[in-house]
Amino acid sequence: MTTTPAQGGRIPAATRIAVGGSAGTAPYDVLVGRRLLGELPGLIGTAARRVAVLHPEALTETGEVVRQDLADHGYETIAVQLPNAEEAKTAGVAAYCWKALGQSGFTRTDVIVAVGGGATTDVSGFVAASWLRGVRWVAVPTTVLGMVDAAVGGKTGINTAEGKNLVGAFHPPAGVLCDLAALDSLPVNDYVSGLAEIIKAGFIADPAILDLIEADPGSARRPEGPHTAELIERAIRVKAEVVAGDLKESGPREILNYGHTLAHAIEKNERYSWRHGAAVSVGMVFAAELGRLAGRLDDATADRHRAVLTSVGLPVTYRGAPWERLLGTMRVDKKSRGDRLRFIVLDGLARPAVLEGPDPALLVAAHAEVAG
Repeated sequence: MTTTPAQGGRIPAATRIAVGGSAGTAPYDVLVGRRLLGELPGLIGTAARRVAVLHPEALTETGEVVRQDLADHGYETIAVQLPNAEEAKTAGVAAYCWKALGQSGFTRTDVIVAVGGGATTDVSGFVAASWLRGVRWVAVPTTVLGMVDAAVGGKTGINTAEGKNLVGAFHPPAGVLCDLAALDSLPVNDYVSGLAEIIKAGFIADPAILDLIEADPGSARRPEGPHTAELIERAIRVKAEVVAGDLKESGPREILNYGHTLAHAIEKNERYSWRHGAAVSVGMVFAAELGRLAGRLDDATADRHRAVLTSVGLPVTYRGAPWERLLGTMRVDKKSRGDRLRFIVLDGLARPAVLEGPDPALLVAAHAEVAG
């Protein structure tokens, strides 16, 4: 992974973060900056004739701006409107997209552009992975969560009645365009939700992230804060370095699931009405308590989870479901192995590790700490 200024002089403040290829996949760049739309044709390339711009209903105007700009660059373009948020991540929506691609004559050299948050890039990437057994796609994430997590790494997927992201594929994008200007109009709760994934990156790999947030949590809650670009870039670098060496989560990539096992159970129980970052926040507190109770994490680092998450307004408790219901959902989580639960815990700050098949009594005790 390398970081260099964007080329061409068109984007003075942009940063280019290279994500190395693995498992036979091509490397790609993540661009972070402002006014980046002019860089999109370079990520799409000249081989494509058609471009499908997939966007949620809430970003119809933005999707049309992107589509028109690409049309002005000579591409044949279509716009495909998706439902908002997690409602987009269904087999029915994927089938709707496949129909649109088929009717437009979409070929293997054409490109999908996903404009939206994490749910949009998840389903768009899955559509790209499955159409003609894989076409190129470019992510244009418009939320913090999309920029630092969903759009980077190649995990794509949809939800089922049984759980979140149980159907999907590993299909890295051809590029990612993180235009920070998109965050200026993001509702505060959505912005803060994305901070959970940034804080996760701090606990598992880059403690400087935690230091920056703790020094001024009020500014961390706002896109105009002085460290916004640095926080997003640091979180992307953490993920880029991990996925470059383990695309298909056969080893080290598991550390990115810190806090996610309980989080996905919460999201399913709440029928995806909870924001992903809010659920991950509670899940990290649970994982920290589990690590502490297992004798693997020191008290100070475990307590630091509650402090830093609370300081930016993220939840640290969840009382919406009994433990047995959450446990049942976690048992079918894609991170489990057979009937053995697996959790990412910390053996210390920036020292993630796997805890497999923990004592049920430890799980109950850790849950009690987040059930309040």
